[in-house]
Amino acid sequence: MSLLDHHPSPIARQRTAYRKRQTVRSVLVAAASTGVLGTLLVVAVTGSPGWERVRQSFLDPRIGREALPEILTGLWLNVRLLFFCALGALALGLVVAVLRTLRGPVFFPVRALAAGYTYTFRGLPLIIVIYVLTLGVPGLRLQGMPSVLVLGGIAMVLTYGGYLAEVFRAGIESIHPSQLAAARSLGLSYRQTMRHVVLPQAVRRVAPPLLNDVVALQKDVGLVSLAGPIDAVRAAQIATAESFNYTPYIVAGVLFVLLAIPLIAVTDWVTLRAARRQAAR
Repeated sequence: MSLLDHHPSPIARQRTAYRKRQTVRSVLVAAASTGVLGTLLVVAVTGSPGWERVRQSFLDPRIGREALPEILTGLWLNVRLLFFCALGALALGLVVAVLRTLRGPVFFPVRALAAGYTYTFRGLPLIIVIYVLTLGVPGLRLQGMPSVLVLGGIAMVLTYGGYLAEVFRAGIESIHPSQLAAARSLGLSYRQTMRHVVLPQAVRRVAPPLLNDVVALQKDVGLVSLAGPIDAVRAAQIATAESFNYTPYIVAGVLFVLLAIPLIAVTDWVTLRAARRQAAR
């Protein structure tokens, strides 16, 4: 009998039907429990004594509509800053991670500098780095000094480069030494081994935590407003100062959440894919 003529047995059909019923039941129970919990939260919040005042101060539709165009213009600055800072932090983190994995006593000064960099910028709060670079460095009055926006981006690259360097280093050191020995026995140099054998596997293994750090960077790009550039957060602050209403901050927060959803979805997909690949081994 060919595969096209195969029919599932009655027991197999019963098992499939049972699983479908269980799936439908689980979805219905989850939807019902979510609806009940959401209703209770809405009733608890809207029924509180100060709800009307909070609604007027934080959820005014008219003020939100008036502030939306300026906030969207500022958000475009955040998006561009995120793109270039993410690329810079990933490149810097990868270089530092490779430097920290160099072997041999001759490379000790390089390893020490790379380790000192990661220890320093992983310990420093980002806001302090931004203040130092955007307020302190311009005071040197050097020729060709970049703009405050560029200095703020450099602060984020330096800070997140330290985090990403450790993620990359963990991925590199997770590769079994036998693979390096096999590559060297085939005549590959150390540089070729890292490029063609180690780094492709290391990046694939640490992709989920790398994307998590990019999501964190997406939120922290709003701190550039502390240095003066008018991004979404600064635009919301200006609108709040004009109207004495905090709705623009809520609008900016919602836009940041919408901006993060695609990154979070990609991160979850990559994490699930890595888990399935690991389970299939």
